[in-house]
Amino acid sequence: VKPISRKGTERFVRWVINYALAHRRKKITIVHKGNIMKYTEGAFRAWAYEVAKGFTETSYGKDLVINDIIADNMFMQVILRPEEYDILLCPNLNGDYLSDCCAALIGGLGVAPGANIGDEVAIFEPTHGSAPKYANKDVVNPLSFILSACMLFDHIGLNRARELIEKSIEKTLSEGIMTYDLARHADGVKPVRCSEFGKALLERME
Repeated sequence: VKPISRKGTERFVRWVINYALAHRRKKITIVHKGNIMKYTEGAFRAWAYEVAKGFTETSYGKDLVINDIIADNMFMQVILRPEEYDILLCPNLNGDYLSDCCAALIGGLGVAPGANIGDEVAIFEPTHGSAPKYANKDVVNPLSFILSACMLFDHIGLNRARELIEKSIEKTLSEGIMTYDLARHADGVKPVRCSEFGKALLERME
């Protein structure tokens, strides 16, 4: 048993659907453990579908698929067939687990941005915590911070700035320029320092 509210769930689901429609996304998957936790995560699933019904007649709504999946199965699917999923809609605990799992598939928490978005206030920050042992060593990956800034730009409508940064990141990484956490997974790539990576990003902004 755990606390979960209808009001909070409906507000969250409404925001996710609006985000999906605004960004022309095609699929939202509700991730839950409602087969066991029927009065909490089962309710989360039911409330999510109720909110979704209100969007069926809106623009692009007919092109947005909303389905659901049991949380433990989702872990297997996101590893074996990640290309089949787009947006995962999860209660907090499942979301924490799955976000770290997904981060591992793309290089780790060093490339995982984060956002806390309310009705009036939004905060954007990396999903990882602090790592004092790396302080002043100029080795950590700055992408989680930079991608969080991209999410901020997207949120406030500065899409040109976001696209400029994202294209620079893509070009830099495609050239094999990356910090140690990514380089250790790439054959024949020598890692660069955090400051060197930042300089490379700036040089590739057009």
